[in-house]
Amino acid sequence: MSKLLSHLRNALIALAGLAGVLVVLYAWHLPPFQGAVEMTENAYVRGQVTVISPQLAGYVTHVAVQDFQSVHAGDLLVQVDDRVYEQRLRQARATLAIQRANLANAEQTQRSAEARIEAAEAQVASGHATLQTAEANAARTDALLAQGVATRAAADQAHAALAQARAALQAAESTLMVARQDLQTVLTSRDSLAAAVENAEAAVRLAEIDLQNTRILAPRDGQLGEVGVRVGQYVTAGTQLAALVPDRRWVVANFKEGQLHGMRIGQPVTFTVDALAGAVLHGHIEEFSPATGSEFSVIRADNATGNFVKVAQRLPVRITIDEGQPEAARLAPGMSVVVSVDTSARPEPMRITRVN
Repeated sequence: MSKLLSHLRNALIALAGLAGVLVVLYAWHLPPFQGAVEMTENAYVRGQVTVISPQLAGYVTHVAVQDFQSVHAGDLLVQVDDRVYEQRLRQARATLAIQRANLANAEQTQRSAEARIEAAEAQVASGHATLQTAEANAARTDALLAQGVATRAAADQAHAALAQARAALQAAESTLMVARQDLQTVLTSRDSLAAAVENAEAAVRLAEIDLQNTRILAPRDGQLGEVGVRVGQYVTAGTQLAALVPDRRWVVANFKEGQLHGMRIGQPVTFTVDALAGAVLHGHIEEFSPATGSEFSVIRADNATGNFVKVAQRLPVRITIDEGQPEAARLAPGMSVVVSVDTSARPEPMRITRVN
């Protein structure tokens, strides 16, 4: 009887030990309980956090928002002292007015030069007519002189008039050439003045942009983090004023490389959120990272030196959050989640949620 009890006790102990081993294997999803569901705790909620910074330097005169406030695109966040930038804009506009006046004066000078050319051309035409008349008179007088009808004095006067007509024509042609050169000079100067006007217009636009940049606006809808700027603070370009978190959310799960077999884009995903008392939400695989996390590390390991120990690498997997889940509105970037992927499930059309 005692031997029977001893055998029963040993059998119970063996069964208990076997049950414990099976429980451990099941809990860790090891063979023979290795299923198609892959799970990881190395997963977090992500969002496009935008750091708000000024593009110029100045003292802050007004802060229009508070910590964690929801804003819309175009809402005023911070106002930088704009007095200097207003004066720079006025100065740029005054310079533009001067350059435009110079260009208008050049246009008037151009019209005057064109008028002088027309007058010189008329003088040249008149000179040609006078020269033709003088040549005809000289020829006629010479003919009469040869016949003894005209006197030598008349012939001399005709030749003098001819010489004067030739000189007058040459002077008119020279005047025309000078007028044309003056016009070319005016045209060259006008091109320079037109370029100066364009430069002044660009300076005005830059001054307007600088003045607009004194009003730091929300680039898109979202919720602010802590607002680190205060009235009276001197800020420079790049100073971090606040962080804006848009409404778009997603999950990045870092699976070990051995877990990726069977995963496909569009497969359904379930994940629990620690901050929401383990609430279960649903999503789909959207995309796989093109490289493991170690490849994006600033300091990369050199596996070609010393002893080598194989370390399982992790590949980030981007997961969209399905629509129609009220709890999704409470997700915030950085929250820890536990992700489970059923690798045996067929991919489904993805429905991306946009939390408002």
